[in-house]
Amino acid sequence: MDSYSSLSQNTTLVKTNSFIRSVYNWMFIGLGLTALVAFYTVTQMNASQETYMTIRGLFWPVAIAEIGFVFFLSSRIQKIKATTATLLFVIYSMLNGLTLSIILFQYTAVSIASTFVVCSVTFLACSIYGMVTKKDLTSLGGFMMMGLIGIVIATVVNIFLQSSAMQMIISYIGVVVFIGLTAYDTQKLKTMSATIPDNASGAMVRKGAIIGALTLYLDFINLFIMLLHIFGGSRD
Repeated sequence: MDSYSSLSQNTTLVKTNSFIRSVYNWMFIGLGLTALVAFYTVTQMNASQETYMTIRGLFWPVAIAEIGFVFFLSSRIQKIKATTATLLFVIYSMLNGLTLSIILFQYTAVSIASTFVVCSVTFLACSIYGMVTKKDLTSLGGFMMMGLIGIVIATVVNIFLQSSAMQMIISYIGVVVFIGLTAYDTQKLKTMSATIPDNASGAMVRKGAIIGALTLYLDFINLFIMLLHIFGGSRD
């Protein structure tokens, strides 16, 4: 009985590690694509004022399209093919590089690099905490989601107000919210991995990994943007 229990635990651990590894691999692929597109676009905007104005004019149409991608993937993940989910995630990551370039264009390369390091270390620490903690973070996740809704509303309002003070307040609150969400989402993925059936198809596992990667990707990108608003040095 003990041998069977030990074997079962080892099998579960291998399955969990494999799934989590797949999630992070896809998240890193998404971040890599975003970084490449953003770097290329910023380079082009530096070289041409016309290109800058064109990309800036595309910001809101592309941003709205990105929101559509996220909602579609989140709501239809069980009904679409794994290849479709993967393709949508890749396209979303590239589109996000386009919109992110508009933000990055405002800051110096040094401040972007240093903020990225801070964000990466913070994200890693929160992910590790979410993975190893025995505390149930469900209530924390619910509280942070309420904070996220507040951030979205405040950000929309500030589009019209254009208040730098309000933007800074949003950024500080946003850092706290996305730190909490990173820990919560990591724990949720760990729980999800343990509930994957042993007979689950490769396509089902892939779709779970893609939606998990999208979740952590959004946590990382938004945490980075909030930190950039706080620590980023303006190029002006």
